[in-house]
Amino acid sequence: MASTPVPPQIDDLGERKFSFYPPIVNVEHNEWTFVRGNWSEILVKNTKSEAEIWIARSYLGEISKVEEPVMIMGLRRELEYKGGGVWPHTRRVLPMPASKTVARGGPPVGEAPVKQSSPVAEAVAALRSGGSGTESGMGRMIVGALVVGLLITVAAVAVLRLRSTGGTVEFQPVLQADLGFTGQNDYFDVVRKLGKPDEDRWKSDLGERQYRALHYRKAGIIVILMGADRETAHYIGAKDAKWRIIHAVELPGGRNTEPMLRSLKQF
Repeated sequence: MASTPVPPQIDDLGERKFSFYPPIVNVEHNEWTFVRGNWSEILVKNTKSEAEIWIARSYLGEISKVEEPVMIMGLRRELEYKGGGVWPHTRRVLPMPASKTVARGGPPVGEAPVKQSSPVAEAVAALRSGGSGTESGMGRMIVGALVVGLLITVAAVAVLRLRSTGGTVEFQPVLQADLGFTGQNDYFDVVRKLGKPDEDRWKSDLGERQYRALHYRKAGIIVILMGADRETAHYIGAKDAKWRIIHAVELPGGRNTEPMLRSLKQF
């Protein structure tokens, strides 16, 4: 029985190239080599710009067990390159300014808009305006129970959405499919399973990363391969006809290739 590959240690990489995941912000070319390290940090060198930066070992995660389509060095959090060093990256959300434009048919500037009555408000007003004390009290209890139930339902939906999206609202593609491919599969594996594609497109990213898109119009899917050239390109995921992600490859550390596919422009 074949043994499971053991992921290499960062100090044993030698001159082998690797990429960080997630990529370091403000660094265009995500390909590095290990230079040297000490007990607290390591020195890496960018293969294109030849810039050398120190990264604390506490930010380093797992290294992929395989080198195809590319060796991945996981990062425990997203980092940003600035001032000659790397720092934890914080994404800032800018609030939308309140619009001062008055829509046609709306209230004049300076006047408060007329509040629209709701079914619940109308029911409360009706109960307050008439009926005996007993009937009015019973009606208020019923309306209150309806309002409390509605608030609980809204709160439950909001909590479930926050848990599933990590605090951000994302629109997921309608179609999700597990095509049964992994990062080990190449063009011939795809053709053996899905047949010859209706269209085969090739995108060269300045010789650094090559992407291959295999279009299957009847199935409505586009299989994406990535590698240094056509012969070494391997599967990283699939999209639908509207270029929405329908499948991504799992990576070490519980991550996947979805951010890589999301940043890839349609070609």
